[in-house]
Amino acid sequence: MALEMKVPSPGESITEVEIAQWLVEDGDWVEKDQAIAEVDSDKATLELPAEASGIITLKAEEGDAVAVGEVVCLIDTEAEKPGGGDDTTETYKNPGDEKGAENAGPDLDKQQAENKDSGDKAEAKTETPSKSSTPDQTQDKTYATGTPSPAAKKILDEKEIDPKTVKGSGRDGRITKNDAENAQPSMGTPGNGSRGSERKKLSMLRRKVAERLVSAKNETAMLTTFNEVDMTPIFDLRKEYKETFKEKHGVSLGFMSFFTLAVVRALEMYPEVNSMIDGDYKITYDYKDISIAVSGPKGLMVPVIRNAENLTFRGVESEVKRLAIRARDGQITVDEMTGGTFTISNGGVFGSMLSTPIINPPQSAILGMHNIVERPIAKDGAIAIAPIMYVALSYDHRIIDGRESVGFLVAIKEALESPEELLMDNDVKKALEL
Repeated sequence: MALEMKVPSPGESITEVEIAQWLVEDGDWVEKDQAIAEVDSDKATLELPAEASGIITLKAEEGDAVAVGEVVCLIDTEAEKPGGGDDTTETYKNPGDEKGAENAGPDLDKQQAENKDSGDKAEAKTETPSKSSTPDQTQDKTYATGTPSPAAKKILDEKEIDPKTVKGSGRDGRITKNDAENAQPSMGTPGNGSRGSERKKLSMLRRKVAERLVSAKNETAMLTTFNEVDMTPIFDLRKEYKETFKEKHGVSLGFMSFFTLAVVRALEMYPEVNSMIDGDYKITYDYKDISIAVSGPKGLMVPVIRNAENLTFRGVESEVKRLAIRARDGQITVDEMTGGTFTISNGGVFGSMLSTPIINPPQSAILGMHNIVERPIAKDGAIAIAPIMYVALSYDHRIIDGRESVGFLVAIKEALESPEELLMDNDVKKALEL
């Protein structure tokens, strides 16, 4: 019996997927629950498991867009599983009889001897110069702009310059040694390195990301405001408590927990930043679902930390680790990447000094973190060296005014520069659950 495997629905509102890669070939034996394909939706890449064991027949090609519910392969559940052993070996024996096998040896030796004799004759013929050729004729290769002299040719070869690009000043346009010495590579002349290219279709996920980014640029009044943060207090806290925190909770005390809780505080102070436009209406949320931009094997993904306002430092760090691992392993689901109300993007992990992050629609704002670098700053009327991070807030000016955007970013700065007071209620051990 042939079992029809249809495309399951990967999530609400998704009507089609794309076959990103078949993990098996047509005619292979597959086991039940074995991953047979990777499929891309506009939000994630998912594995398609076999629904039964049997011989598979593929009904779609890689790169095909198939509707949810459409048949993509058949599995013959009544087929016998291929076995190993002596019988399998016999199948691939030469069908000729023993006499034929014995005669094959002398015939092969004779053929090899004939081939060797022909090869020797061809080699001898190649090595024998033609009587009609002279040394001058051999070197007299004509170029469109003249022929280089032997000395000029050697110089041009060393410079990796095509003689066609050199104008000769000698007789009949011949390229002289002096011409070669003065020749310079043309800016438009390709070098000797590889100049190959590859054309590869973007995955459905990547196309959707591109579409959303362009939409955000074209359909919002996006503006970016900047500030800088002295990270010294957070550095001091992490230096003192990170080992104890990791031993107690099994996760590291990173920067994301400080930034996430600082964002939660700032969103409480400026609820407009936690709002979205829906036609002629503004929707403001009383919960904080924080999207965190992470780089996965299939590109940018933004899993969501739900109700971040209810989480502690340990809770945020545990959730960030869980989501990052799932994104890295390609296990993230559509539901885990939808519904965020605000996004944090950490370009600093790649070394970014400053950027203008693009809003993640339909959200109205995104916070960009960057690398932390020791810089000279003014402290108490003197120059000091401190670990400084530039931060950027891109926002939709249609719904968020300058007062709210600047005030929001200042609130982030204040919380990060005074974390004990504003994020830990002056009780570090209690806040870190130590």
